[in-house]
Amino acid sequence: MRSVEDRNRGVMVNGTTILGAVAATCTTVAFVPQIQKILKTGQGLSYRMLALYLMGVSLWLGYGLALGAGALSWANGAAILLVGACVSLKWMKERAVAKSEPRELRIAIDMDETIANSLKEHIARFNAAFGASLTEDQLHGANIEDLVPAEQRAAVRALVNDASFFVNLEVIEDAQNVIRDLAREHDVYIVSAAMEVPNSFASKYAWLQKHFPFIPASHFVFCGDKTIVNADYLIDDQARHLRSFHGKGILFSAPHNWRETGCCRVESWEEIRQVLLEGHGTVERDVSGKPELSVAPERARRLPLW
Repeated sequence: MRSVEDRNRGVMVNGTTILGAVAATCTTVAFVPQIQKILKTGQGLSYRMLALYLMGVSLWLGYGLALGAGALSWANGAAILLVGACVSLKWMKERAVAKSEPRELRIAIDMDETIANSLKEHIARFNAAFGASLTEDQLHGANIEDLVPAEQRAAVRALVNDASFFVNLEVIEDAQNVIRDLAREHDVYIVSAAMEVPNSFASKYAWLQKHFPFIPASHFVFCGDKTIVNADYLIDDQARHLRSFHGKGILFSAPHNWRETGCCRVESWEEIRQVLLEGHGTVERDVSGKPELSVAPERARRLPLW
């Protein structure tokens, strides 16, 4: 017959086993509500927490197998499966949400002759300096310097090097209203090739602060080569910047780019509103020098970021 001490030891072993099994069951089943929450809302514990927990239960599983502890082993094995299910469901839900919802666009916008009427100022200074009567209508597909003798071109280019040139430029019609509305829904940057006129930095910055105070200064990009820009859209009057752009380039019509083809063209900021905000159309490639729109079935979605 078993002694009293042996019977007591057996009771203690059985009690310990039961206690361990109950504890293991509770910690394992605890992930079931988490799985239900992910299925319902798509939200759950962070990936870091789940990764650390998965590492912990995996080590516990190894420990249980080494000791030959059945309850410890099966509980942690089940926990590994449940944590794996949580991670998989969380990832699938987040991916489904990302695909189903329109995402914020990153839109880069040029300054000169796109939002600031630098051409009008340039013509005024040219006429005053050379006693000419040049008008915008005479610049179909040409720059001012293209219309003067070679020996005068340097002087024409020098007109924009005056620090006061950019101070009082007029804002192109509807640019403020449309860009303000774009900035409410999307990530808007002003990107200027200011290195072409290095002494323009201060006056361009002051002009942008005055007329576009709703764009943070951290979103003013003064550069030389716009190939550094990685946005969804670039709106620019210079076709050369659009050809090296990796996103969707939109040519903003100006007298000098009248002959440009092979670009996506818009004639006004209201047209940009229709394309990027109202979803009435999308800009198609222009091969004739004229704007062309087609009906878009849904709002444009975000392309790769910077």
